[in-house]
Amino acid sequence: MAEPRRWTYSRAGVDRSAVSGALAALLKETGHRPPASHGRLLDLPGHYAGLVRIGRETIAVTTDTVGTKTLLAEELASWEGVGEDLVQVNVNDLAAVGARPSVLVDFILCVTPDPESFSAIGRGIQRGLRKGRVALAGGETAVVPEIVRAVDLGGTAVGFFPRGRRPVTGARVRPGDHVIGIPSRGFHANGFTLLRRLLREKRVDLRRPRRGSRTALGAELLTPGRIYVDASEALADLATTHGLAHISGGGVRNLVRLNPDVRFELDGWPRPAGIFQWAQELGEIELPELYQTFNLGIGFVAVVSARAVPASLRALQKAGVRDARTIGRVARGRGVALPHLALEYTGYG
Repeated sequence: MAEPRRWTYSRAGVDRSAVSGALAALLKETGHRPPASHGRLLDLPGHYAGLVRIGRETIAVTTDTVGTKTLLAEELASWEGVGEDLVQVNVNDLAAVGARPSVLVDFILCVTPDPESFSAIGRGIQRGLRKGRVALAGGETAVVPEIVRAVDLGGTAVGFFPRGRRPVTGARVRPGDHVIGIPSRGFHANGFTLLRRLLREKRVDLRRPRRGSRTALGAELLTPGRIYVDASEALADLATTHGLAHISGGGVRNLVRLNPDVRFELDGWPRPAGIFQWAQELGEIELPELYQTFNLGIGFVAVVSARAVPASLRALQKAGVRDARTIGRVARGRGVALPHLALEYTGYG
């Protein structure tokens, strides 16, 4: 009898190699021409936000969407969480370069505008704006039934660097640094193409809790991601903070975006537990796939000098981030390793 095929992101419909190839083709045409701009772009390929120098000021710009998590929201007619996620996916990318969020513009693409669901999305956006301390400066709602079959939510956020603060790019990450991890709140807004495929294939009842939980599975999956602006603000002004990372799509590989010329050894990254273990068992997902698709319990990372670990943890506690902990260190070499799980990754793409 043939061995059953293991579930992967590619099998669910998201081929990382195809995405990387398409992006490389796009960047080949857009990335090597002098920009007709009144600002000067800072070269940070593959980072979380783009940086542009305008006069004496540097601003950070990023854009992102909630992705197919909105399809689960539509199925359950529960929209507030993904409204908050719209803010979360963008301000966390600003936080990953040490920028203070300033304004956000949103977009909603839909088949038919529905006042009830739009109202719920608006309540969620407002909650995210408060948590991220960012203003909504406008947006776009487009009714495009010939382009989309459901609702697509996204936005673009702009941040700045308070006087005296320099962007935290990861360029100063070096062997001997320590890695501090801040826990996530579930899957955030990543990997839902795979998760939804598993739910459909296994005919999972979203109204019932999974084993080990008292919350209905659908509600647990729609929990909005955690916003890490306070964590970034606590650390970004410290000269001993060498890198910040938002653990989004790509899982632990995200650390390579900070500095590809060092090796991140993460012996304290959590093993699959709770809802992550549930997903692993449901889809018989192998560990290498699991850790490069989901955050597995760590949503934001700070790389700091070894001597600064106690002070960094105190700064986070003072900012209300009381669950941060050391989860690894930086060594000579390249890529990302989880020695306790015998996992190795060599790049982000």
